[in-house]
Amino acid sequence: MAWRSKPIWRWWRSPLSGALLAAVLTASPAGAQTAARTPVDPLTVADADFARNRDPAIWRDLAVTRLSVEEGPVSWRLFRIASLSKPDGPLWVVTHDNENATFAAMLVAIKSYGGVAIIVDGGARDDDDSARFNWFTGGRPIDPNRHFDDRHPGYTGAVLADLAGTQRLIVALHTNEPDFDPGLTGCGGVRGQGAGNISIRLCSQRWHPVAAPVRRWPFDDDDSVALVPYLASRPQASAMCGTALAAAGYNVLFERVASSDGSLSNYAVQHGLRYVNVETRELGSSPEGIAAARDRLVAMIDGVIERCDAFPELQLRLAVR
Repeated sequence: MAWRSKPIWRWWRSPLSGALLAAVLTASPAGAQTAARTPVDPLTVADADFARNRDPAIWRDLAVTRLSVEEGPVSWRLFRIASLSKPDGPLWVVTHDNENATFAAMLVAIKSYGGVAIIVDGGARDDDDSARFNWFTGGRPIDPNRHFDDRHPGYTGAVLADLAGTQRLIVALHTNEPDFDPGLTGCGGVRGQGAGNISIRLCSQRWHPVAAPVRRWPFDDDDSVALVPYLASRPQASAMCGTALAAAGYNVLFERVASSDGSLSNYAVQHGLRYVNVETRELGSSPEGIAAARDRLVAMIDGVIERCDAFPELQLRLAVR
């Protein structure tokens, strides 16, 4: 896919939110350290995602930094990729290193819309579970997308540090696993042919699907969805940008959040942060599979940026306990 020229992201700065968010992100109990930052050459990084993208043209106008966080017995390794010409765009977040199409889609998105990307590094290998979970924990492995909590300010702060002083839309990128469990659907039966654990077929007290009225690409696949969270104490229509995406013909999965499961979506809605998760079916690590899933993600990202870039004054608050 050729890199595309897109209108510069229409960003916003909120004078009210900077100090509040900085306080949330810099609170650090004993055992947590500020992320150590090391500039790296993306053309030499020993990581499969970077190895698939060795073309110098891809990295023109991008600065890459390796982040290291030690939080008690847990060690975190991340990459920060920043647009030099359009620094105030979205915050792109890739938490699962084995979801290879998300890295590819992130590169297209940051070249198009700017901003900053944070990628959790599961290691140079993509062929075992360590690429999805963090095994450098001194104990049980940790799912990077189940660790967002104010009690983990080192990790949470490293991922979200670029929100301080600049109100960005958080766009999380995921691919979902096959073998959708129909038992997870508890709202009147199973629809469609989706095969992912996150799917427009997923329906429960927590998950409220609104399927695209017309099954056209990229929503001809039930596993291509935009996920938007909202607080259980508020109506579903309060989900940031959910109504607009549903009206635009998206598969939209509304997540009702009563208590946090540690995911970024839950942390974001409980802290008043603007968040959309863009997700599609995992199609493997072949060049063809990565390209096909990447293209679906990019098509959804384009619509999210078009419809979700305006927002009211943000009211940050501590997470509901």
